Order: sequence, then C-alpha cells, then structure tokens
Amino acid sequence: MFYYYVLYLFLMNLFCFLLMGADKGFAKRGARRIPEKVLFGVALLGGSLGGVLGMQIFRHKTKHLSFKIIFPLLLVLHIALTVFLLYCGALTLP
Repeated sequence: MFYYYVLYLFLMNLFCFLLMGADKGFAKRGARRIPEKVLFGVALLGGSLGGVLGMQIFRHKTKHLSFKIIFPLLLVLHIALTVFLLYCGALTLP
C-alpha cells in the first residue's frame, strides 16, 4: 500500500508541476490558459508540492495571493495526512 501511495503522490505532483509550466508557456504566448480551478484541484488531490515548486521554478502565479497561501497550506495538509496515516497504521513503511 505504501508504494501505491508514494507513486500516486509522485504522479500528482509531477502532473501539477507540468501544468504550472504549461500554463506559464501559454501565458507567454497569449494562448488559452489552464483554469485556476484545475490547478487548485490537482493541488488538492495531492499535487501541492509540485504546485509550489512550479510556482518557484517557472515564476508563475507568484503574485496571486490565493496561490501563495493555498498551495503551501495544502502542502502542510498533505504532510499532516501522511504522518497521520503512518501513525495510525494505515500506511506501513516497507
């Protein structure tokens, strides 16, 4: 179970990171953008670290207060959830 959880989080974070990079590229070209609710949704579903890293590396959405607050809060929530799952025994380290 632990490996599936780690794989899921890795894929969600990679996906969110790539979405942030793609949206930055779309913004530079003046093309159609990825809706913010999609970015927040992917971050909520486990991609918060990828979103935070995408904000910093691509310098994208860094002036939006909602992104500067919600993405890090979601990251803290995901870390707390992982610690809780480990503590209560729902996830066991290999």
